[in-house]
Amino acid sequence: MRKTFSGVRLKRLREERGMTQAALAKALDLSPSYLNQIENNQRPLTVAVLLRLNAAFGVDVQLFAEDDEARLIGELKDALSDPAVSDPIATSELREIASAMPAVGRAIVTLHRRYRQAAERAEALTARLAPGAEAAGVLPLLPYEQVRDFFYANHNYFHELDAAAERLAARLGGGPGAAAAPAFAARLESAHGVRVTVDGEADRLYRRSGDALRLSPRMRPGQQAFQMATQLAFLEAGDSLERLADEAAKGDRETHALARIGLAHHFAGALLMPYAGFLQNAEDRRYDIERLGQLYGLGFETICHRLSTLQRPNARGVPFVFVRVDRAGNISKRQSATDFHFSRVGGACPLWNVYEAFAQPSRILTQIARMPDGRAYLWVARTVSRPAGAYGAIPKTFAIALGCDLRHADRLVYAKGLDLADPDAATPIGAGCKVCERPACPQRAFPPVGRKLTIDETSRAFAPYSAA
Repeated sequence: MRKTFSGVRLKRLREERGMTQAALAKALDLSPSYLNQIENNQRPLTVAVLLRLNAAFGVDVQLFAEDDEARLIGELKDALSDPAVSDPIATSELREIASAMPAVGRAIVTLHRRYRQAAERAEALTARLAPGAEAAGVLPLLPYEQVRDFFYANHNYFHELDAAAERLAARLGGGPGAAAAPAFAARLESAHGVRVTVDGEADRLYRRSGDALRLSPRMRPGQQAFQMATQLAFLEAGDSLERLADEAAKGDRETHALARIGLAHHFAGALLMPYAGFLQNAEDRRYDIERLGQLYGLGFETICHRLSTLQRPNARGVPFVFVRVDRAGNISKRQSATDFHFSRVGGACPLWNVYEAFAQPSRILTQIARMPDGRAYLWVARTVSRPAGAYGAIPKTFAIALGCDLRHADRLVYAKGLDLADPDAATPIGAGCKVCERPACPQRAFPPVGRKLTIDETSRAFAPYSAA
């Protein structure tokens, strides 16, 4: 059993009872010097002393339990890892607070919890009163949130990168999609002295010192081509990536690095699927994702992502929203060429078909969904999986959703069989429970922020959290 040093707790207990060290030592049948050493954490608090405390004062020995200390350390770690806390705090320091000053530790946890609740409330109210606006001065955006907002502000299209990738693809002439992989490998070696090998553990590993690009054999040909295209983005469009990343980061180093990667992926998609040809193929096939995937030799997610970027002035495709979620509802990718607003508060709507996709793996699901503001969207959702490549390893599984405003739906093959004109055919969804104003949603997980609840203990409605 680990020795328990709880001198501060014992001292606080003595002071609460208005006792001197000598008086407490006498009550516990200890010498004053021994008690002084316990209070100064020079001696551990033994089981025998704990039992004497219980017998003399009725003190619950759980007050000094190690389990409570471990829980408090975990809560402190969560609170003090908040982005608003600039300097990292070592676990040893947190343990010192939890063991020596537990009341202070609990106060910190409580204050942080109230701070987060106030921040969420302010953000939810801002989202409701001014959709798209940020709650000024409440919480700093995390680096990945800053990058998302940068892509959103640019409608998920960067003409400088897209046009440069299209010109490079024309020069290489390797064919569309995965078929261009040999041309990409040749370009890397001839123009940059980088030799491509397929023998790596990571999906893509570039070693400047050895002039080698190692790709994983676990990847499909289309995925390998995408990684080569990404490396070409860093080597051939570095100046553009740097300038745009500076614009996104506003001085933050982590945001700058994440933005460079996201922009390089944009270039890679444009290199694999050059704009003019891809747009024409998408229109000819009525945006059939699977047929486009067969044509380009690329996966469902990659095709969906590229479809969400077709916003070139004077040559626009359907403006799409692209989303990737996991089973827990975490949105790991979200990019929009539309004005569709994602809530940062309380998760997404459980009535959205992107979550239903997990119950029907690999099957394409369609849904007409209407937002509280009256806007209706056609959504296409499907799961995608990638094995880890080893027995017992956890694979990647996500659901991909692609949505567009209902006025564009007749251009999509996925509108087949749907009554686009029937307002009752749409599923009512929202941006998230805390900001959704729908009064009678049976799937509501949280009451709407900023509205008083109507609470009646004599009746129970089908929909929870009835708001006034």
